[in-house]
Amino acid sequence: MRILLLEDEPKISRFLARGLGEEGHRVQVTEDIDHARRALTDAAFDLWIVDRMLPDGDGLTLVRERRKAGDRTPALCLTARDRVEERVEGLIGGADDYLVKPFAFDELLARIAALARRAGGGERLVVGDLEIDPGAHRAWRGGQDLKLTAQEFRLLRYLAENAGRVLSRTRLLEHVWDTHHDPGTNVVDVYVGYLRGKVDKGFERPLLHTVRGVGYVLEAAER
Repeated sequence: MRILLLEDEPKISRFLARGLGEEGHRVQVTEDIDHARRALTDAAFDLWIVDRMLPDGDGLTLVRERRKAGDRTPALCLTARDRVEERVEGLIGGADDYLVKPFAFDELLARIAALARRAGGGERLVVGDLEIDPGAHRAWRGGQDLKLTAQEFRLLRYLAENAGRVLSRTRLLEHVWDTHHDPGTNVVDVYVGYLRGKVDKGFERPLLHTVRGVGYVLEAAER
């Protein structure tokens, strides 16, 4: 998932960005409401994690604004406020879930997975005998757990979401790595090689194909 994290405490934002990144999510950190507004204008996100106590106001203000504009992206509020009235205020204000600080990271992951399922983002992807569970960040082929790293999972998920479509290296860099790499980098080819060693090794029919001069495609049909 691509996550917008609105949190002004550096230690917390660094911890969450690193931890969520290790789980296969892409996280953009913003420290105040104004920068979060700009981020939402520039890109689409699958989830917002919003702190309520910020230098320029209540993060719930941003959620209310987006709800009025018709944006239904799932929003999870983080706060040190633990009164029932304040939790109710957050939920009525448009938040989909509410987590009081301090919290266990495993609980945050569980709540993110639940929000993804509610939004439809947890539906399994199937390509031939390959099955991917986005919420659990796991993939199987022929019932065998592929044991992918976070980056391998990101790449495989994006290929599966576009199954049957040939994806260029440039497009894969933009959507999977989410950074501006040197166009001459071979990181895509390296990770495709890693995936082939896990997805296709030991199976008679490959799923991951190279289209010379264009890019890569994941599909069950032979090429």
